[in-house]
Amino acid sequence: MRHPISSLTKPLAVTAFVAALSVAGLFNAQAQSTSPTLYEQLGGKPAITKVVHDMVVNVAADNRINHFFAKTNIPHLEKELVNQVCEGTGGPCKYTGLSMKQAHKGMHLNTADFNALVEDLQKSMDSNNVPLGLQNQLLAILAPMQPDVVHQ
Repeated sequence: MRHPISSLTKPLAVTAFVAALSVAGLFNAQAQSTSPTLYEQLGGKPAITKVVHDMVVNVAADNRINHFFAKTNIPHLEKELVNQVCEGTGGPCKYTGLSMKQAHKGMHLNTADFNALVEDLQKSMDSNNVPLGLQNQLLAILAPMQPDVVHQ
């Protein structure tokens, strides 16, 4: 059974998710099963778009990390993040942005910054009723990017 992401009632900030996923080859792993892909289980591009948007809203409200996005083209960032998540979860989208390392170069992000973004993403997924198992699958895709994002 598919679990589409329902709409979120509270806005989520862009900062945390953007920091971790920041327009860089963050989702390079394709789903490898012939059963429904994570992309399909999440509800496809409309659901992913909602989760990413809400995460961006959460990040914007997150004083721990929102300063990293002060000069960011948010609509472009959201588009790139949606494409990354879409591709990384086995969807038809293609991410063409910077690598995670390139996108975060010189930002001096630390583990706490990365974790804040992940927390903002989790809030978005919770608000959109993404089942915990699917959340964990998505986070497992993102976790390997941490070394390319964090540069202490």
